[in-house]
Amino acid sequence: MKYYTIHEMTEILGVTAQTLRNWDRSGKLKPHHTSPNGYRYYSEDDLNQLLNKPVKKEGKTVGYCRVNSNKQKDDLERQIINMQTYLLAQGKPFEIISDIGSGINYKRKGLQELIKGMANRSISKVVVLYKDRLTRFGFELIEYLADLYDCEIEIADTTEKTEQGELVEDLVQIITEFSCKLQGKGANKAKKMIKELTEND
Repeated sequence: MKYYTIHEMTEILGVTAQTLRNWDRSGKLKPHHTSPNGYRYYSEDDLNQLLNKPVKKEGKTVGYCRVNSNKQKDDLERQIINMQTYLLAQGKPFEIISDIGSGINYKRKGLQELIKGMANRSISKVVVLYKDRLTRFGFELIEYLADLYDCEIEIADTTEKTEQGELVEDLVQIITEFSCKLQGKGANKAKKMIKELTEND
């Protein structure tokens, strides 16, 4: 019996390796066996069984870029150029979605567009230059949602990226949101903290 590597299966089925891994986890398509070094192998029977069922067309690749504020538009343009260069090197069609907004704001138009694309399976891969460009907090939750819909999230640069200014802005937004619900001395303390943070930055 003929056996296919994961690379051969991606070529035949027109899906990504991550999609095959997701199918393995969900039980939709499990490899016939896995070699001692971890490589998956699919049998001819596995392939024929799957080809008798409709295979979903692969969704698009989206590069996502974000900055905190309008003052950082130049940085956003640089991000987009870097993202385009990175995705062009992969040799597949792609789109760019960009946002201007805090990493703790989940109502960002671009982020909501990404999540909708994952849910309707029109997006199969999301690429971000840095993990915090997608979201400052809750990355694992978005990653889990993506996995449910066979969408891969790729981080181009996995080195730690520290930006004190952006962290301060995120902290200011958190304090501002909660201070709106406070009254009296609590609100005054929150306002004082915001002023100190912004002045120190």
